[in-house]
Amino acid sequence: MTTHFEEKMNQESESDSPEKSACGLPSEASLDGKGDFGLSEEEWKQRLTPEQFRVLRQQGTEPPFNNEFWNSKADGDYSCAGCGQKLFSSAQKFDSGTGWPSFSTPIEQNNVGEERDESHGMVRIEVHCSNCGGHLGHVFPDGPKPTGLRYCINSASLVQNPQG
Repeated sequence: MTTHFEEKMNQESESDSPEKSACGLPSEASLDGKGDFGLSEEEWKQRLTPEQFRVLRQQGTEPPFNNEFWNSKADGDYSCAGCGQKLFSSAQKFDSGTGWPSFSTPIEQNNVGEERDESHGMVRIEVHCSNCGGHLGHVFPDGPKPTGLRYCINSASLVQNPQG
């Protein structure tokens, strides 16, 4: 059975080579029509902090080892900072050594959309919130078993909902 990630990566030409440690580069994948949540750019700017807006709406990235959740050990779920949709669980979070929060799988696969990103001379799979279209980060095939995936996510894209 082929995963959605594998299907996206198989779309590349034979001369392309996917980069496995490219979390730190911004995405240029097309997110047109990927759930604008009905808000104008100005409304997004009012709703989000400047850093959240830069990451979620402009597909930016934050520095490694200098973001809110990269080293968090708190139990709970992580939701989209743009719309509140549940995305990841602390039960699936692991230390990837990259300096960004990393997860082996989303809470629900349908909550995270994927787009092929060919920017910066490499092929990556960009991930976004399926509800509002906000940029989250990228997914790479170098994660732990059983999925083998590493969802490398910007803290600015997330809000943590502690358990308790």
